[in-house]
Amino acid sequence: MRLATIRSLKIFAVLLLLTGLPAYAQQQTASKKFVFTTKSKEARESAEQAIKMIESFQPAPQILPLAQKAVTADPDFAFAHYLVATFTPPPQPGATPPQAANTPKAHMDKALELSKRASDGERRYLEALALVRAQKPGDALPLLRQLVQDYPEERMARMMLGQVLFNRGEMEEARTNFERAVALDNSTPRVYNFLGNYHLLKGDYAKAREMYGQALKRTVKGTAPFGPNYGLAFTHIYEGNIPEALKVLNRFQEEYSRTPGAAEFPPVFIWNSIARLHLENGQPEQALKFYEMGYQTVPGSKLPAEEKMIWQGRLHHGRGRALAKLGKHEEAWKEAEQIKKMIDENPERGKQFMPSYHYIAGYLKLEGGDHAKALEHLKQADQSDLFHKLLLARAYDRSGDAANAQKLYREIVESKQNSLERALAVPEAKKKLKG
Repeated sequence: MRLATIRSLKIFAVLLLLTGLPAYAQQQTASKKFVFTTKSKEARESAEQAIKMIESFQPAPQILPLAQKAVTADPDFAFAHYLVATFTPPPQPGATPPQAANTPKAHMDKALELSKRASDGERRYLEALALVRAQKPGDALPLLRQLVQDYPEERMARMMLGQVLFNRGEMEEARTNFERAVALDNSTPRVYNFLGNYHLLKGDYAKAREMYGQALKRTVKGTAPFGPNYGLAFTHIYEGNIPEALKVLNRFQEEYSRTPGAAEFPPVFIWNSIARLHLENGQPEQALKFYEMGYQTVPGSKLPAEEKMIWQGRLHHGRGRALAKLGKHEEAWKEAEQIKKMIDENPERGKQFMPSYHYIAGYLKLEGGDHAKALEHLKQADQSDLFHKLLLARAYDRSGDAANAQKLYREIVESKQNSLERALAVPEAKKKLKG
């Protein structure tokens, strides 16, 4: 259930909105670095510490109090309000709504209002960030490009520009900005993670491993960062070295389980990745075991009840696909029917999971040899998910429609996503294009 996965793991995406360490010192030369507008030493130090924690992959629940402390110390500090806006989570469905002044939107609006009286660099940077938050990166891009021209030593602007460019597929200009950020300050891990992602998508897996290794060397003790650990695993998956990828994920699971974050969000997502690697590489019995092990971390966790139900649905998903690989098609279909029942019993919330239902239904029909039914379902799966697209290409292939299959294989190879789905799909797609 990929949409829920994105929502559940949104904190990893949120952290990407804040990159680089700003120059808070009031004596910096304005022509080279930003000057942030606060007269409070406590506010400045709290913000500095918060951003160092971001750069070190430390969890959001530990960052928010520092952002709030900065706002308390100086209610007129625009950038502090932005930090609070970024790390204040939206209310869960059914939860008591927060006071209007404490919502992410309220703090972002306040940051923009206060930025009108802030320094030139702070104001313009917050304006660009507001556009990024509003899903308008194309509008933010010229602002960020001009910022790095006007403030050539401001690392934070370089990092944000690099990120926006990378997400838009403008990878070479993104790399240039990330490398410039390294030249300005190479002490923090996040920039190396971004460079690892660049080399990963370029197909230079050895260089990507080097960059992810540099990121991991710079992480703070007691943290287990998602990006470089998964990136490292991806490099091995692309090369077909599944045992080495599993070693990386197993080590990550052990490290993550010892962090404070595991109490808030259990390591089920890592176990599911481990299970999936076994599943798609000829070990469905092992996959069943690891899907079950992963779900065991959910019931006693602090996840909201709705999230626990979603993970239960993912367990049915994993079981069904593994049973299909084992040739137990009737048992597998019962798992798919259970997912459909969960959706039907919660029609408003459940409708977002219909593409996921069509994914498992298509998967099972494909494994069972019913290519026509597989096509029917997989055309309704999530086409932005490259593994769903791979299954659809397989279904076309096995139905004798080589043209549509080749078209999808090409789209998979040319995609710029950085995900487990792409790592699983690209090697097969490349072979099919060559064959």
